Amino acid sequence: MFLYRMFFCNIFLGCTFCESVVYMRVMERTKFERNKEDFACEHCGLKVVGNGYTNHCPKCLWSKHVDIHPGDRMADCGGMMEPKEIESKAGAYAIVHVCQKCKHQKRNKVQEGDDFSEVIRIAKEKDD
Repeated sequence: MFLYRMFFCNIFLGCTFCESVVYMRVMERTKFERNKEDFACEHCGLKVVGNGYTNHCPKCLWSKHVDIHPGDRMADCGGMMEPKEIESKAGAYAIVHVCQKCKHQKRNKVQEGDDFSEVIRIAKEKDD
């Protein structure tokens, strides 16, 4: 009944109560969810110990398309995400990953423990 009321109100009455409920539900799904997960990199095979914020391999910097929003594990794609370029902003570096399966792009911070020589290689490759 609540879903029917929400649908009816938004369509016919423009009910602000129902609109705010929909907004709150969307915000719940976009909230970061920390998941400590260990994984084996599907690109280079490194066994990675996750810390709850780990979203890419620290050796090759490849990632996997598993999230719609950070930590939610709701993406159906599952494609490998190649580190295509490095962005720098205010002294912080971000890896731009591109999914090889669906072409989705995502930025992830370069983390302490990431292979910085690999970061430099990717940055130089983009310049060439």
